[in-house]
Amino acid sequence: MSGPRALVRLGPEDSAILALEDQTVVGHTCKIVRLGAGAPGVEELRERIAERIQLAPALTRRLVGEPGSYGWAADPEFDISRHVLPASGPDAGAALDQAGLRKLVAELFERHLERDRPLWRMDVAQLQDGDTAIVWRIHHALADGVASMRYASILLWDDAPELRAAPHELARAHEHDERRRIGHLAGFLRREFRPRHSPFDGTIGTRREVAFSVVSLSELRRASRAVARATVNDAVLSILAGSLRNWVDDHHGHLGTVRVRVPVSLHHEGEDAANHDSYFSVGLPLYESDPVARLRLVRRRTTERKSAHDAEHMDVLLHELSDVSPRLERFCARVQSSPREFALCVSNVPGPRAPVRVLSVPVHTIHTLAEIGQHHALRVSVISLAGSLCFGFCADPGLVDGVQHMADGVVAQARELIGAVQAV
Repeated sequence: MSGPRALVRLGPEDSAILALEDQTVVGHTCKIVRLGAGAPGVEELRERIAERIQLAPALTRRLVGEPGSYGWAADPEFDISRHVLPASGPDAGAALDQAGLRKLVAELFERHLERDRPLWRMDVAQLQDGDTAIVWRIHHALADGVASMRYASILLWDDAPELRAAPHELARAHEHDERRRIGHLAGFLRREFRPRHSPFDGTIGTRREVAFSVVSLSELRRASRAVARATVNDAVLSILAGSLRNWVDDHHGHLGTVRVRVPVSLHHEGEDAANHDSYFSVGLPLYESDPVARLRLVRRRTTERKSAHDAEHMDVLLHELSDVSPRLERFCARVQSSPREFALCVSNVPGPRAPVRVLSVPVHTIHTLAEIGQHHALRVSVISLAGSLCFGFCADPGLVDGVQHMADGVVAQARELIGAVQAV
């Protein structure tokens, strides 16, 4: 295909994400898919993906144009062998233990995707326990968390299940009359743009450290429902707060509230947009040591945000500002990206509800990572797989050390919460 009709213009959200990439900040996310023993090799994976790639045409397009007028166009030289490769690096070819896998993922994550081809790549690594890891980097301008899982379903899973999110995980825009909307907007602005301090503020470099952990989704769901009918996402934020509590206490000696940004997907069924989300921000009570009391506090705060439709208000505000005053929109964007506005981003993306396989081999875990940003040296990403919740931590090790301790702390905090609820 050639000519103007072949060009797919980037949407405003996709363009804004692309603009964040620079020498220090990479623009991609990463999925780490761990397959059991007997997993397919690189050639078999290439064949599987080549058979299905026509179902995901966005993955065969490369970036063209200049800043301000970028678009996607079909890559006339698309070659699956340039996108699915054996893992490269200092330990290439060696079977990796868990520490080696984390090191490999961090090294791959630090590398920018090459812009002369579609912006995604899978590196395949062998592990010492016989498992295989697919480290899949995909540019955030090409797909957000929901879109990435849709592509995983299309390209990889043998029996692709329908990936529908639970009601609390996918938000839809609500229509309100103008008077009510303006009344809510004042409260929204007070909640959203009040300055705070971030313990993860600093000028980031190019190095990354990553960490992974897994907790039981079913047990966490039962525990959360027993506490004021909290959601799984409330429990995720609460156990993360317990883990961050220990790190902040060790490094700063002062426990207060850490404000986190929670992305909310605005995708609707049948939509194929690369990025369509908003967010709300909420303070995590690190000062509260009791896991049940902490979950109650988190539940109360997220309920306020959701009932006031803060994520929808942010979406409307930014879109209307872009129409009224691009200069005011840029100012608002600078304010909302400030470390005084939020300390870290915590995303929770729904994955397959049932076990999945790749060429008949079961998927043991799926972890996801997202890039940090200037003055936001830590990011946490969560994805579900059947009965598990998989946590991924990404940090600048020069500013935030011990991220594996944070990941392990989430597991300990989940056990503590589940045990405390069962004891009541």
